[in-house]
Amino acid sequence: MIPFKCKHALQTPLRVFTVLFALMSVLGCGKEPATPKDLSKENLIPKPVSLTAAGSSFRLSEKTGIYVQGPAEAAGELERIGQYLADRLKPATGFPLPVSMATEAPASGNIYLALGGGDTELGEEGYELNITEGLVALTANTPAGLFRGLQTIRQLLPASIELGEVQPGPWEIASGKIRDYPGYAFRGSMLDVSRHFFGVEDVKRYIDLISFYKMNVLHLGLTNDQGWRIEIKSWPNLATHGGSTQVGGGKGGYYTQEEYAGLVQYAQERYITIIPEIDMPGHTNAALASYAELNCDGKARELYTGTEVGFSTLCTRKDSTYQFVDDVIRELAALTPGPYIHIGGDESHVTGKDDYIYFMNKVQDIVLAHGKQMIGWEEVTLASLKPSSVAQFWANADHAKAAVAQGAKIIMSPATKAYLDMQYDSTTTLGLHWAAYVEVDSAYIWDPATFVGGISKDNILGIESPLWTETITNMDEIEYMIFPRLAGHAEIGWTPASGRDWEEYKIRLGRHKARFEAMGVDFYTSALVPWEDVDAMSDSGK
Repeated sequence: MIPFKCKHALQTPLRVFTVLFALMSVLGCGKEPATPKDLSKENLIPKPVSLTAAGSSFRLSEKTGIYVQGPAEAAGELERIGQYLADRLKPATGFPLPVSMATEAPASGNIYLALGGGDTELGEEGYELNITEGLVALTANTPAGLFRGLQTIRQLLPASIELGEVQPGPWEIASGKIRDYPGYAFRGSMLDVSRHFFGVEDVKRYIDLISFYKMNVLHLGLTNDQGWRIEIKSWPNLATHGGSTQVGGGKGGYYTQEEYAGLVQYAQERYITIIPEIDMPGHTNAALASYAELNCDGKARELYTGTEVGFSTLCTRKDSTYQFVDDVIRELAALTPGPYIHIGGDESHVTGKDDYIYFMNKVQDIVLAHGKQMIGWEEVTLASLKPSSVAQFWANADHAKAAVAQGAKIIMSPATKAYLDMQYDSTTTLGLHWAAYVEVDSAYIWDPATFVGGISKDNILGIESPLWTETITNMDEIEYMIFPRLAGHAEIGWTPASGRDWEEYKIRLGRHKARFEAMGVDFYTSALVPWEDVDAMSDSGK
């Protein structure tokens, strides 16, 4: 037999990984026998595209290190990704988990994160995860793909890995191979911080929660009638006056530009794009109260703390309005590296149709002039959309079809399925039900590609789950309304329709109970889900 030494594994060619890891599993390195585990019985959300179980397991130990490999120019980013994983695993395991650059596959007992290239099936966010008794090896074309794969590694460990204090373990990961990649390029959630204001730490928590389920977009609703939540240096009163209150009359708040930039960076480190929304020409009372010249009569409005919609509008024929819009978009675009600026456009009931179309066409050009693509709620299809613009469907199928007819892409956010502020049922004390009661099964059982006749997957950029906050005042209430429905939306955006089945999904979801609890998530325990008090089914397959 040819001698084989675990600590001198073959060098990188990614194509030999599978063979190498199989050899390591078969030949071993003097370790105690691995615990039999069945990868196919683990409870991953979103469900992977392809999974093959090998019947054994890898065990983390105090000697485990995290090794990263890729081009020299990516070294810093790869080390940061490796440190992210170490920081997630250290508190519960108590293991040091040092992060090191590697030039070859490391010795047995370690975790290996490597950038490859050329695997067109994996695309920008896909990954391949090979787990043997000797090594956990994650490969991807991009750092974003590696980061998505890290969430799978987290979910393959017992739920207690999410706790902040040392736990007894053992820390075992079922062996096998996963190849995984998203069905839609855009998978996100919207957090409305305008009706009620939520501070920087709450938004970071939201980012962490959506990233755990492989979402890649956070849409921040920054302005509405009740509050303006972003500092605009050329129009300072927007934040200091327009952001001073919120629904119910409580103290409001706003993000300084430095705070917003910090949120953007925090999101970028988790491969999430922030899309800021400045809603106009309606939903603008906070701006109209801040600057008299934005009103057609030149009189500033009173601040508003109610929840009615459709009563406000910018003066669409005034030159000063477009100077205001240009200044806001210019400052926001400079702070936002992502490709999109959302300009709202919904429920502008007191804006004349011709005035609305005139306004939207001009604003669309302003957004483009600052190097961004415009997103607007479905009503923007009344205007002449540019090919780069995106319409967000929420209620009117005709609007969505009109957007597609103009060559625009669609974000699917049907209120009857995707709005996270809709009550679960008639006993829910938070939220509203003007669109529907949306139980956990209803939130899961729909397909974006078939939801609106005449709109196919090719027309759809992706899926987004909005949370409006008329009735939501704190982080616990946010979590209760988004979980567990957000996990199902994440699966819709990631997993092929052929792999989604409610009867199977609800079992996986029920086994996330311990994980929600370990992560400190306040969630709705729907009677439709068989919740199980198990630590990620740590004994599955034994």
